[in-house]
Amino acid sequence: MNLALAAPAGAPIGDPLTRAISGDARFGAGRGELAALLLATEPLRPETCVLDAAQRFLETRHAGLLSLPVVAPDGRPVGMISRYELMRMFLQPYGRELYGRRPIAVLMDRAPLVLSLASSIDEAARAIASHVRSPITDDFVLVDERGYAGTGLVLDVLHAVESRLAERSHELERAYARLKSSQSQLVQSEKMASLGQMVAGLVHEINTPLGYVRNNVEMTRVALGDAARLVSAQQAVIDAVTGEGEPGDQLDALIAEIGQLRVTVDPAALDDLCGLLDDTVHGIGQIGELVLNLKDFSRLDQAGMQKADINRLVESALRIVAHVLRKRDIEVVLKLGEIPPLDCAPAQINQVLLNLLGNAAQAIEHNHGRIVVATRMLDRRAIVMIEDNGKGIEASNLPRIFDPFFTTKPIGQGSGMGLSISHQIVDQHGGVIRVSSKPGVGTRFLVVLPLGPDGADA
Repeated sequence: MNLALAAPAGAPIGDPLTRAISGDARFGAGRGELAALLLATEPLRPETCVLDAAQRFLETRHAGLLSLPVVAPDGRPVGMISRYELMRMFLQPYGRELYGRRPIAVLMDRAPLVLSLASSIDEAARAIASHVRSPITDDFVLVDERGYAGTGLVLDVLHAVESRLAERSHELERAYARLKSSQSQLVQSEKMASLGQMVAGLVHEINTPLGYVRNNVEMTRVALGDAARLVSAQQAVIDAVTGEGEPGDQLDALIAEIGQLRVTVDPAALDDLCGLLDDTVHGIGQIGELVLNLKDFSRLDQAGMQKADINRLVESALRIVAHVLRKRDIEVVLKLGEIPPLDCAPAQINQVLLNLLGNAAQAIEHNHGRIVVATRMLDRRAIVMIEDNGKGIEASNLPRIFDPFFTTKPIGQGSGMGLSISHQIVDQHGGVIRVSSKPGVGTRFLVVLPLGPDGADA
């Protein structure tokens, strides 16, 4: 076997670290990522004297090596001799005289780190971590199926691992960015699903004020039309009497028409026009409020954190689910305490409240149910309690209700994401959400939110 090896045939030209990371296929079968780090280092024989080994370290081609391999005639690596060991020997009194002519086998490390060319960078890094001591004084030997193949530098492996870690870090950052994007889309999808379930009832909510607005407008139009004809006929009579028109036979006809119109036009009805218009304005205001609540709930909330009144958010969520509560004849007991504005993302907190109120309404399977909504202050925290007298939650399900996609509803009636997203939103605000329930009695949710950054650790 010729131990003075040249570079492997067909080895790619370029940065060895890049080749090690990419795992170039041109190294052939049996050769892994370490093949890219292979150095064709001429080994020493076990019988080589110490002075000759020291002279080899002075050669330019070995300037970057920490150690030289010692290989038996059969191609089997039997040791490594390091610069550090030779320097330590020469610094001893009479070290050159005592050891200079002795074979290198007396100083070499008889348990060198030997790695297969088929090994991966990760495998090499683990072996180096378990074998190499501090300070690093030795490189490692590389072997293939024929025996000694060359050497490798520990620093090359460390640099390859560092490059790989940097790449994996970038991949994790990209995956995290994709996860955040998917999370935002999932939250928005859940919001749209919640809106879809409420649209039918909200149509009725909008139709109610819209109906009496239209009726009021029709009544006003009829009343104003008759009043306009009465005024026109009276003006014609005034013109005829004052000489600005021809009295003739038309005067009698105009007076007769005025008499008929006065019967049709009820002065009391004209007085009621202001009331009709006030009712119309009120109905339009209700429609606008419903549309605004839907808009606030469905928007993507990209404005970030801002000051918000938690009581107003509670009232807004109650208005959105009002049709569901009325349809089921569910009584709402509202107990709002004095709470200063808190730092939050209003649309997200509104979604949490809407999810909890919707779940409370669905949990009440009988009519004449009751939902209690209360807010209060505790230290620097705002507490929202939503309690229902519905069917409750089984004890075995309580630990799982905040898990994504967990639901006890029939297939097609729930995504299992409402409470999970609510828990996530509250957690991102530095708050907590807790639940207690008893089957057949009801369920209570508590949402605790800090008023601001100063109260996050309260």
